[in-house]
Amino acid sequence: MTSEPVKDEDSGVAPDVVALAKVVAALRAENERLQHQASTAAILERAKGLLMARSGCSAAEAHEELRRRARADGRTLTEECWIVLGDIPRAAAHPPFLAVQGVTDGPDIPDQGSPGPPRSTRAGAAPAAGRAGQLLESGTEPRPPSRPALLGDLSRALTGTTCPQDVAERLLDHLAGPPVRADAVLLFSRTVHDTLELAGHAGAGAAVAAQWRSVPPVGGIAALDTVRRGEAIWLEDPAQDAQRYHLIGQPSQKWRTRAWLPVTTGGRVTAALGVLRTVDTPFGEDVRELLRSVARLCAGSLRAGGVRPAPLRLNGVPGPSRSSGRPGVPEASGWCAPAAQPDRPGGPEADTAALVQAVFDVLPGPAILLTPLRSPAGDVEDFRIDAAAPQSVDIAGRRGRRLIGLRVLECYPTVAGVDVWRGYLRTLTTGTPYEGEPFTYEEVTAGLPQRSVYSVRAVKLGDALVVTWVGHDDVDRQQALLADLQRLGNLGWMDWHLVTGAITWSPQVHAVLDRDPESDPLPLDAFPGDVLPEDAPDLTRALQDLLGTGTPVDRQVRITTRGGVRHLRVVAEAVPDAHGTPVEVHGFVQDVTAQRTAELALTETRQAALAQRNILQAERAVAARLQHALLPLPGQSLNLGDLRVDVAYLPSHDDLNVGGDWYSALEMPGDGILFAVGDVAGHGIDAVATMAQLRFTAKGMVVTGSSLTGALHRLNTLLLHTRDHHATATLVLGRYDPADRCLTWVQAGHPPPLLVRDGKAEFLSPPEGILLGATLRPSFGEAVCRIAPGDHLLLYTDGLVERPGEHLDEGLARLARAAETELSADGRGSLDTLLSRLLPDEQRDDVCLLDIHLPASA
Repeated sequence: MTSEPVKDEDSGVAPDVVALAKVVAALRAENERLQHQASTAAILERAKGLLMARSGCSAAEAHEELRRRARADGRTLTEECWIVLGDIPRAAAHPPFLAVQGVTDGPDIPDQGSPGPPRSTRAGAAPAAGRAGQLLESGTEPRPPSRPALLGDLSRALTGTTCPQDVAERLLDHLAGPPVRADAVLLFSRTVHDTLELAGHAGAGAAVAAQWRSVPPVGGIAALDTVRRGEAIWLEDPAQDAQRYHLIGQPSQKWRTRAWLPVTTGGRVTAALGVLRTVDTPFGEDVRELLRSVARLCAGSLRAGGVRPAPLRLNGVPGPSRSSGRPGVPEASGWCAPAAQPDRPGGPEADTAALVQAVFDVLPGPAILLTPLRSPAGDVEDFRIDAAAPQSVDIAGRRGRRLIGLRVLECYPTVAGVDVWRGYLRTLTTGTPYEGEPFTYEEVTAGLPQRSVYSVRAVKLGDALVVTWVGHDDVDRQQALLADLQRLGNLGWMDWHLVTGAITWSPQVHAVLDRDPESDPLPLDAFPGDVLPEDAPDLTRALQDLLGTGTPVDRQVRITTRGGVRHLRVVAEAVPDAHGTPVEVHGFVQDVTAQRTAELALTETRQAALAQRNILQAERAVAARLQHALLPLPGQSLNLGDLRVDVAYLPSHDDLNVGGDWYSALEMPGDGILFAVGDVAGHGIDAVATMAQLRFTAKGMVVTGSSLTGALHRLNTLLLHTRDHHATATLVLGRYDPADRCLTWVQAGHPPPLLVRDGKAEFLSPPEGILLGATLRPSFGEAVCRIAPGDHLLLYTDGLVERPGEHLDEGLARLARAAETELSADGRGSLDTLLSRLLPDEQRDDVCLLDIHLPASA
């Protein structure tokens, strides 16, 4: 230790400051101890690795070998590690893990590397430790010694023992090899209160020893059953044994087989001997009889030396015990006994703590036993928790037995110097019980300040204090949570006592009803206030049923407040007496104005959308009938001159709109044939009306002798001067002359016709033309196409080739490929098959298609 002690005599410093300084000094010393332990850990691991490389043993066996050598030569574990690593000259170096059987009291071995008197081996010690220690240099395992020889060696080794810890270590030295193959030995002593204290241990490790240092009188502990029944217990199946007993080392189960044997002294079982093995084979009958004899040998040694709790060892070095949550030994699985906590008292103090703990275990509230820790001068420097009731919990969340062993000022340093601390000292000195006023304790946990309020009471018990307390945080926290719940839910609770007339409201009820917080609560017949006349009769009937038949109330009503009309949900139920008469009514009221307003707005929106849909459906029905009247579709192919014309018209999948797609195919005076396919922008009745204008105007102008380009100019002027709306349209217009089989055609922003000839599809080069209704001075040109026998000429609207997100060229290419497949040179072809290949499942626009075909026989 390098920390300096803190002196408070004649210092003139306040006692609370001195107490905090002592805590800081203790924590600094603990930190230095841990730093030293961390610095030696690396040396230990290096030495273990070297032994493992030399002999091929496991890490645990190498650790035990280092400990055995250190005990045998009287060195510390760190010194033995440096010797193995070669940094300190080793005296009488011998091959690692070399065993010589039959040597019990060997001659002195002189130190060849350093001066000094000769050093002899420990009398009676086994020549090796563990199975790894009994391997010869050749790697072969020697024949196990006979039972009499082993018991004789063990008897001589136990003769010089002075404490149960030494007994446990000697036992492991002799039982580690064949035939027992023990890996750990535990010695539990029986106390007057039928509890067990760990008197000695070897090979179990510091963490396990710390956790099983004390075993209370509970069921499911094999060592306790052995002591109570006086019979040996053999645990050879971990899966089944774990259902009956709480196994040491669980859940890792590194010890596969275990034996617990009673140790009898003076005709009474006073201790339990535990032999733990990693060997996964049952104990043979010869091994069982050998262990019974070993237990009888232990009885004499324990009676001679006295059974005392063993000191806890860290890496082979004795030191104070530490438990989970504290520096030192890390937490391990197993029984978390009270003695696993730091600074566990021994002797009479341990018996007192055990008695108090047995009483505390059945207490319903929090309570702890504080033992004063005094300085050499007799001053109380701190208190240690030696017993704790199950309901005891501190601000850090530690509960029950986890508090045992903790020091008050180390864990709660801000208590120093406060009234509670002074009350403890006064009660300890005068014996007068202390009962303080509620005080606030604040501690920073995980970076957040935690504040709690307690009322503490302390009474003296011997040289210790029994402390109980009441936490006020739970009630305050529940009330705060209830207030937050009412505020967030915008609700409050009510209670009417019909016999006494008492009325109780939560504060939130006044806010829900928009009433003054200082105003008196309303009686039941006037609740909830100024109800709208439309809702009053229903609420009145509901309250009458509540008081008459006890039917619960759950109604929505509207009341008038200073802020306007509010929608409330009122829920109430009656509490009857023994005769069924209601004597109390309680319930809650909730402001649901925002929810109800949103529901009404949603209903209005739905109704408006439904009305609009009905209007659109009616408009569609009218438009469809008008379209059908103006644009009748032929039921079969048209024979116009030497041409056969097939027409297809497919409306879109939109149930509410009709489009402005149209066509014309008729014979003209003078043996000419007129063809037209157009598309008016938009949908609905307006588009149908514009379609009718264009269709009849175009036919009239061309039939009366107007040129094709002249007709387009006049149609453009017609669209530009439409009063009601400004419409646009695309159009392909053509005149076929049967004499020379030539089609003269013009276009106004329309997709070009597709000519299918000899199984090849090719789009006609369009003449000049612009969208109708786009400009006052458009320019239009003519083009001529000669139709040969077997040709198909397709006139269509853009709904056949356009798809959302796709370039128009891709749709045109798809049409050309389908036409080449479906429209052959010698067959009629099928428009239905062609359309099924081209149109998607969700058709978004109308489609009009003309197939002008000159039969091959023409």
